[in-house]
Amino acid sequence: MNLFQNISAEIPEELSETLLEAKHVRVERIVSRGHVSPGGYWYDQEKHEWVVLIKGRARLVIEGDVVVEMEPGDTYNIPAHQRHRVEWTDEDNETIWLAIFYE
Repeated sequence: MNLFQNISAEIPEELSETLLEAKHVRVERIVSRGHVSPGGYWYDQEKHEWVVLIKGRARLVIEGDVVVEMEPGDTYNIPAHQRHRVEWTDEDNETIWLAIFYE
């Protein structure tokens, strides 16, 4: 698989696909184009999530007013139950994330 291929020109909703899954880990490719978390919505996940921004740009907000600006190559580890949201992704270009969920 190539992380940059098989992406539709139109992405009405954020694209998320599992690339690998094992007992204690799941790897996903997430593709955004202007997609953000719904207003007032916070992710609160059971597993830790380590994200790598492969392409594009994005802004995460971690509860407690921590703002994380991300560019290609940037990584961020989100502990389980750390509330967070995607505040911004580039509307004109794809933002490609690699998300690794682990226990």
